[in-house]
Amino acid sequence: MIPTIDMAKIFASKGVKATIVTTPLNKPFFSRSIEQFKIHFNNIDIQTIKFPCVEGGLPEGCENVDAIPTISLLPTFFTATKLLQQPFEELLLQQKPHCIVADMFFPWATDSATKFGIPRIVFHATGFFSLCVSQCLEQYEPFKNVSSETEEFFIPNLPGNIKMTRLQLPNIFTKNDAITQNIAKLYAEMRESEARSYGVIVNSFYELDGVYADYYREVLGKKEWHIGPFSVYNRDMDTSYCRKEPSINKHECLKWLDTKDINSIVYVCFGSKNHFLNSQLKEIAMGLEASGKDFVWVVKKNAEDREIKGLLEFEKRMKGKGLIIRGWSPQLLILQHKAIGAIVTHCGWNLTLESVAAGVPMITWPIAPEQFYNEKLVTDVLKIGVPVGAKTWDGKVSDKVHWDAVEKAVKKVMEGEEAKEMRNKAKVLAKMAKKAVEEGGSSYSQLNALIEELGSLCHHQHISKE
Repeated sequence: MIPTIDMAKIFASKGVKATIVTTPLNKPFFSRSIEQFKIHFNNIDIQTIKFPCVEGGLPEGCENVDAIPTISLLPTFFTATKLLQQPFEELLLQQKPHCIVADMFFPWATDSATKFGIPRIVFHATGFFSLCVSQCLEQYEPFKNVSSETEEFFIPNLPGNIKMTRLQLPNIFTKNDAITQNIAKLYAEMRESEARSYGVIVNSFYELDGVYADYYREVLGKKEWHIGPFSVYNRDMDTSYCRKEPSINKHECLKWLDTKDINSIVYVCFGSKNHFLNSQLKEIAMGLEASGKDFVWVVKKNAEDREIKGLLEFEKRMKGKGLIIRGWSPQLLILQHKAIGAIVTHCGWNLTLESVAAGVPMITWPIAPEQFYNEKLVTDVLKIGVPVGAKTWDGKVSDKVHWDAVEKAVKKVMEGEEAKEMRNKAKVLAKMAKKAVEEGGSSYSQLNALIEELGSLCHHQHISKE
């Protein structure tokens, strides 16, 4: 949802009328995010269509993945999104847009676009490296040629000699239960829909993973536009930076960071959807304390969570050295602060790209599918991070990461010559990210080319209708 908002703002800033289509429960999130932006650009709008929760077999109010009470309802949720097609088409009749940019998880959007003679562009909220890895795994199935879950295999035909294990792969490649079959079916629909679409938008920039952008376009035959990083565009366009109301006063947070030395703080954040057991959180706390580094730690908070056992004592003990934020943090402001020396991250693409754009080296701790791909990009290709040692994506308790691994990874990214080298590489990439979205930059040029191409397409359609 965050990159979708950012992308709509980018189009609007270029003079294109942008309409975000969402559902009533999600609308406040979008409205709050564009409030300040609309003062400068009024060509951005929000339209809502009712989400068919009950009709789709879901409890009332399940209009996004966060609201789903159990993961077993995930396939039901995706099936329910198909019921959005008819009201969406009614909206298309009213709005008459010249192009539809729809998330990859809405494969039916290609059918709707075709029905009205409108180009549909797929939006992938990940990078080219991840897209290429996924495609090669599906095409060549190298994971079938290993004798164990932990034996490494190379991903065939992919630049970079990337190695993985079966443990790191999504279930659609390694399991065959009912939920997995449903998800695999959805992915098959997505791929078929993408093949019929006009092209793909990716939130990345050529200098980051250009080898894989070329591979995606030339070897896999996909039409693409890389127009990111979105967060860098919007850093200049929106002074609020925060997409949700932070759980801490941002001025208070920055004031605390201002008292710290340059590159001295470790920022620990695992995204908005990831939950750790108390035992794992305790290991993180012990590892941070043993590292001797100051830190900012964002801890997931919701109504069902009890206070992490021992966290209050740990917080008191670390007073002055550690800042614990329960809930949502002013993330972009924190990442851009000179005191931040590294981030411990789950390798979700949004946070990975924001860290790259801020020039911050990473300690990688993937938790879910695709995040293991992003870890490989950060550690093996870009060489701006080190893995903490997470071995499997489904977060089994038996695969818990121990405190000494946390301590070791933190020290490796924060101390010594190797850390200095990683930091320098990260800073160079940050400069490239900024340059990419400036006039004449790779993403700037791609965005203009996309808008020009769509404008030309609309003009030809208009003439042919006449």
